[in-house]
Amino acid sequence: MTSKVYASAAEAVADIGNGATLAVGGFGLCGIPDQLIDAIAASSATDLEVFSNNCGVDGVGLGVLLGLGKVRRVTASYVGENKEFARQYLSGELEVELTPQGTLAERMRAGGAGIPAFYTPAGVGTPVSDGGLPWRYAADGSVAVASPAKEIREWGGKRYVLEESINADFALVHALRADTAGNLVFNKTARNFNPLAAMCGRITIVQVEELVQPGEIDPDDVHLAGVFVQRIVHTGPQDKQIEKRTVSEERSGSRISTSEEPAK
Repeated sequence: MTSKVYASAAEAVADIGNGATLAVGGFGLCGIPDQLIDAIAASSATDLEVFSNNCGVDGVGLGVLLGLGKVRRVTASYVGENKEFARQYLSGELEVELTPQGTLAERMRAGGAGIPAFYTPAGVGTPVSDGGLPWRYAADGSVAVASPAKEIREWGGKRYVLEESINADFALVHALRADTAGNLVFNKTARNFNPLAAMCGRITIVQVEELVQPGEIDPDDVHLAGVFVQRIVHTGPQDKQIEKRTVSEERSGSRISTSEEPAK
């Protein structure tokens, strides 16, 4: 059997080319596949379409690809603390499809399960279902591309909107532990969108902090089966980033909280 283990992140992403679609795990900066993203940043790939909960922050995570002008379109549920994301969107440089967070998660899961579309009550009666959301602005601030209206059906007196599933050319995922067969274990909240992104990628690439042999992970501890994983890169412990650090200090018997800027 061909080994799933690659020597480096650069080798694992080498065939991601111009115009590729990417499903990317993580929530904010928690559980992001940062080394895989950096490897794409160092490659010639551009004109990318990204499916992810958000787009990192300026200079970190997917914000790196945005800053280099490598991303053409983003489907996400949250703009977040990324000023460059907002700038590119409002200036017409970036196409953005905003979608409810639960809908985005289910679109990824459905893609991995072979379900082409599904009905959900989320967004019914809003521009999510009725259309008109600005996907891309023109340079003069007018709407160049707007979202289309979606099919609505009624069951039991309640209306539901039809949402299409997501299948990406590649999925980029971060996991705490993997065996060489690709069975994955995620660390607490870093589980977030990582399993869902992994499911919907035609080729799923995972960076792992710890790599072990088959049998060393208890089957009951496996969060995602190796059938969904095609490539593994052992990157070691992750240098964890924090979007917005909040600290508190005791002063004269009272607690004072301060917030720092997002991690750069």
